Amino acid sequence: MDSMFLMNSLWVMLSAILVIFMLGGFILLEAGSTRMKNAGHIAGKTIFTVGLASLVYWAVGYAFTFGGNGNFFVGLSDFFYSGAQAEGMGLSTAVFFVFQCAFACISITIALGGFAERAKLSIYLVFTILFSALIYPVIAHWIWGGGWLAEHGKQDFAGSTVVHLTGAMAAFAATILLKPRIGKYNKDGSANNIQGHNQVFTALGVLILWVGWFGFNAGSTVAVDEGFFGFVALNTNLAAGAGAVAALLISWMVLGKSDVPTMLNGALAGLVAITASCAFVDTWAAVVIGFIAGILVFYSARFFEKRKIDDPIFALSVHGVAGVWGTLSTGFFATPELASVGKPGLFYGGGFDQLGVQFMGVAVSGLYAFIVSFVILAIAKKVMNGLRVTEEEEVMGLDMSEHGSYGYPEVFASKNQNVGS
Repeated sequence: MDSMFLMNSLWVMLSAILVIFMLGGFILLEAGSTRMKNAGHIAGKTIFTVGLASLVYWAVGYAFTFGGNGNFFVGLSDFFYSGAQAEGMGLSTAVFFVFQCAFACISITIALGGFAERAKLSIYLVFTILFSALIYPVIAHWIWGGGWLAEHGKQDFAGSTVVHLTGAMAAFAATILLKPRIGKYNKDGSANNIQGHNQVFTALGVLILWVGWFGFNAGSTVAVDEGFFGFVALNTNLAAGAGAVAALLISWMVLGKSDVPTMLNGALAGLVAITASCAFVDTWAAVVIGFIAGILVFYSARFFEKRKIDDPIFALSVHGVAGVWGTLSTGFFATPELASVGKPGLFYGGGFDQLGVQFMGVAVSGLYAFIVSFVILAIAKKVMNGLRVTEEEEVMGLDMSEHGSYGYPEVFASKNQNVGS
């Protein structure tokens, strides 16, 4: 076993750990962006669904994504993955499995953000299983597993489409079927701002995600050869910074005050956008891609709110709109030297070829994720007597109605209870 094999395996394992740690960022982000009465539920269901998604990915997800003997939709080998070493990988395939499993867990976590503060726990269970088996692996196979979009040269280095857009379109289907939270909209259609209970949690969540993204993007090199992962990390960091600055500035200009949640979403939008293009574009382009994403996230959040789409953690804007922009961006900015997949972008003499492939990939993948998610949830709504908790349970909070205990028990304790005892 040579030293390069060991170094590659060690680097990808470290990256997998960083990606898994991103789930801690999602817990803080989602809990901080919603109300205190649901915080324990949000934290707990995230751990539960990640565990369930990991088991499903082990059983069928990895096989559908990377297995051989495949068809148009999926691969058909390596079910109940055993960790057997494949030839020519350049690293431990067990490590590669853990890395890819972490990506699948991130995608379902994004999707479930659209369920926040109103969905039954049983719906999380059913949807996690079916999303992790029938939605995410199919799109991942098309783009990363040698499927038909890979054959067209679709550029998505670390998953702006595969992970983020897929999760966002599932969240979109959920928001439509679940309908808005109680109190979000008035009878005249105007929206109320249901503020999250802890901006510090949200900011810390974003920082954890930012750090984890170095595993997400730079780890997707799956190799340490020539230190290319450093270039990918540089592009990732600058795009995040540009997204944060752009979102803060645009909110300041339009609202008269610099809005902290918008700025935080801008950082995430920059990260999502650069995820597809981080290995294919020059550093100046990474800054432009992140900056545009920060502006897009501000306007897209307002767009969805006006159309009565209640998206508590802004999954549609941060992961959906920014994911689309990031995927399309390689069709403009991919350079001949860096385009190891597909062709150079429009601004580098590649014409509209790569842009067309990117658009096709976004459209087909997004539609597939939305339609299948919508069908699954529509059937579940019929079979399981609705997707949503009762009005009384929603007002009470999902901590108590779904779990029988509060995430902040001292805050919600009865006044006549001796909480100090």
